[in-house]
Amino acid sequence: MKIFTRETIVPTKGNCHIVNVTDIAGKQLEESKLKVGNCTVFIIGSTASVTTIEFEPGLILDFPKLMDKLIPAYSKYFHNDTWGDNNGHSHLRASLVGASVCIPFTDSELMLGTWQQLVLIDFDERPRNRRLVIQLIGE
Repeated sequence: MKIFTRETIVPTKGNCHIVNVTDIAGKQLEESKLKVGNCTVFIIGSTASVTTIEFEPGLILDFPKLMDKLIPAYSKYFHNDTWGDNNGHSHLRASLVGASVCIPFTDSELMLGTWQQLVLIDFDERPRNRRLVIQLIGE
């Protein structure tokens, strides 16, 4: 068994910006020369998430609308009072979606569905350079 870990920087715009990172993970898998195993994708930070979605224009617009209904940006959050910032909603959204996903791979290909892409979502209120970790474990 081998472990291959890489960190890459992904620029984001904030405010529920969704970035397709499927190709980044696929390239890392190709470079690793691993054939079968698991790919864990993890975002460093508490105001962004990693998940899968169909990366298409309609869902890219629908997802922020859903987040606004579930966790409104302009609500009262104690986090904002504690730290004097305005990103309490960002932390809550990120914790709801999650910081990582694990995707199996075989024949050096991620086992994603036809309409399933791996995405990074930045919930913070400003542009950032996000640290994305991809760790491959396999043979």
